[in-house]
Amino acid sequence: MATMVSNRRTPSVEPAVPYAFGVPALKHAAMGTFDLIQQTVVQCTKCRELRTYCSQVAVEKKKAYRDWTYWGKPVPAFGDENARVMLVGLAPGAHGSNRTGRMFTGDASGDFLYPALYRAGFATQPSAVSADDGMELHDCIITAALRCAPPQNKPTPQQLRRCFPYLLREMEALQRVQVIVGLGAIGTKAAIDMLKDSGYNVEPQRWNFGHGVEILATKSKRRITVIASFHPSRQNTNTGKLTKQMFGTIFTRAKALLK
Repeated sequence: MATMVSNRRTPSVEPAVPYAFGVPALKHAAMGTFDLIQQTVVQCTKCRELRTYCSQVAVEKKKAYRDWTYWGKPVPAFGDENARVMLVGLAPGAHGSNRTGRMFTGDASGDFLYPALYRAGFATQPSAVSADDGMELHDCIITAALRCAPPQNKPTPQQLRRCFPYLLREMEALQRVQVIVGLGAIGTKAAIDMLKDSGYNVEPQRWNFGHGVEILATKSKRRITVIASFHPSRQNTNTGKLTKQMFGTIFTRAKALLK
């Protein structure tokens, strides 16, 4: 039986989105293979140091969110499990996804990402503030290289290796993916490593990260294009390294590649 978890500021208000086994419900969710992967993600304790950090943040909180009940657990993927477009980010933010329990929700990166997805037709609304705000993704799913918020947003190589099997299992379950958008260098590398370990031939073998760089992965009759993008972090958007127009071209290109 599904349990209800609220991230609203008023605890007495019941959320609109159901949670199955503590996992935010995916579109078309029926506790299938992909949902079970997310259940495993939420229950993960591989990185004790990250579990300690995220739990501590959830208790201490940020002053602006002192009335919130933080999620404080590994963050599952979010979106349409029949998606043809997959986004691979870096990791949850300590007071963003670690607070709300949903990818790129509740921080500056999400404030830049979701409007772009909305303009491209992948999201039903431009703002994402909580896991029960009614947001839905169409033909798009968001995951990350690391599922727990790391201190200073800097995951260690060992932490990324421990989390990597979840990406592999998701790739196996997401049978319709044709385009993967790597958000940042770490997200892009994780996506390419995921494809290589899944048996895909990747061209070019040697590549340099850059905004708009494309890498083609093929296996049998399946063809997946990875598009690299600068991460929508405040550091990139406030300095103009990543503009609204630049980000929009990534998703315009992703739509153009869909069969």
